[in-house]
Formats: sequence, structure tokens, C-alpha cells
Amino acid sequence: MNGPETPWTVLSLLTWAGEYLAEKGFDETRLHAELLLAHVLGLSRLDLYLQFDRPLISGELGRFKALFRRRLAHEPLQYILGETEFMGCRLEVDSQVLIPRPETEQLVETAIGIARGTGGTGLEILDCGTGSGNIAIAMARMLPASAITACDVSPGALAVARRNAERNGTANVSFEESDLFGECLPGRSFDMIVANPPYVSAEEYAGLQAEVREFEPRIAVTDGGDGFRFIRRIARLAAERLRPGGTLCMEIAWNQADTARTIVAGEGLQQVQVRPDYAGHPRILTSVRPGGGA
Repeated sequence: MNGPETPWTVLSLLTWAGEYLAEKGFDETRLHAELLLAHVLGLSRLDLYLQFDRPLISGELGRFKALFRRRLAHEPLQYILGETEFMGCRLEVDSQVLIPRPETEQLVETAIGIARGTGGTGLEILDCGTGSGNIAIAMARMLPASAITACDVSPGALAVARRNAERNGTANVSFEESDLFGECLPGRSFDMIVANPPYVSAEEYAGLQAEVREFEPRIAVTDGGDGFRFIRRIARLAAERLRPGGTLCMEIAWNQADTARTIVAGEGLQQVQVRPDYAGHPRILTSVRPGGGA
């Protein structure tokens, strides 16, 4: 580290912070250091590169040090920064909501493709367990003539999701507090149900990295059982609430495809497919409630 007689500059602090994180076993260390410092200074990452020689004052160093300590404790970078990006949407995230993953972008892309294939207008779509609202908001932006209902059991998550919808100007999303295992949105039916449920089993949860286990909401990650509790419930909900010809799109774990297919088909849904994610793992399940027109 720099001695007291040597002032920290943008470059020297980034170099030291990146190397220190690497020594502690973190990944993407330089990127994380840059994002933390850019956040403290109110700059873009490009601006950092244009100001490498800029000396840092004590207040800036103090703010960086506080955020850096949080990252060293394995708090996710997105929570530290207070936001993340999902399909071009800037989203607020905190410990009340799951951090959106790239795999879920593929779920949304699949759902949007199916919706557009049916005309994509006037559809009523349900997002089960909306969390930050990432799925509902991305779909609302891509399908402006459709109405998306997003439900979650957590009032805190719904508060975050509502702020995100306002931030992204999506007026065609509504939010409902609802328990999937209770009387979920009684009397309503939908053209599509989309879900990224808690599919990590209790056994697998114990082995997850500290960033997930210690900081992300447990209820959004694991069902506390075999990993299929929410998948079973959403499959039944789809069989009951999808209109004839309506589609279920659901994210599952890489090792759940065969059992998930059986569960969904057992509820009477047809055309059950599991599509690969970008890494080639079977992750995106789609199925159709029979009875729609040709």
C-alpha cells in the first residue's frame, strides 16, 4: 500500500484493490474495483481511464474503503452499488430481492418470442414471484400492448419492483401481493405464465457460494426441500389458470429437466420442451395448455 507521504491516485487504488481481491480468491477483481470506485466518484468506468492520475481526497478514500470492506465480506457487488442491469433496464436491487441472472434474460427472450408469435397484442401475462420486477418490466417494455400482472409474497420485494417499474416507465405492469400456495389471484386467467421460481434444493443450497447464502433472500433461492415444490405448484397453477392455448415459460435448474417435464405433463399441459441456455444446459421449460385454436 501507499505510504502516508504518497497520495492515492485512481490508478494506484485500482491496482491495489484489484490485486488484493485476487489474493483473497475473488473473480473479476479489476472490474469490481473499477465499479466501486466509479460509484464513489460519480464517474463512468471510461471516465476512470481518462483520470488515472487524479489524486483522491480522504473523503473519497473513506467511502471507497467502506464499500470495499463490504465486498471483502462477500456482499454481492449489485447490492453494494444498489442497482444492476437486466435486458437494458436499470434496476434497483437490495437484499429483499434476488439479483437477476443472465440465464433469466433467456427466459424472457423465449417468452417474448412466443408472445410475438401469437401476435403479441392484448395478452394478459402473469409473472410469478416477481422479486425486483425484472421479468415483468422487461416484458412490459417489449410487449407494450400487453398487460403484465406481477405477484410476490414479499411486500418488501414488491416495493422494490414498483419503484423499478416507475423508473423504467412501464405503465402496463401491475403488482399484487399473493402467496402461490394460498388463494393466488382468484378468478383470473392468463394467456401466459412466466416464472423463475426458487428451484435450489435444501441440500444444494448448503453448498452455494457465500454471496448467495449469506446475502440473497433465502425464500427466493431455495424451496427448503427437493427443489421441485414451486415447480409443482406453478405447473398446477398453469393447468388451472392458463387460457386454452396459453403458454407456461419457466426457468429450472440444469439438472431438473426430466423431472420437471414429468411434473408439467402430469398436470395435462402439452408440447413440453426444455430449451438449452447459452451454456448448453437445459434450463428453459415451455408448455401449452391444450384447447387453443390452430
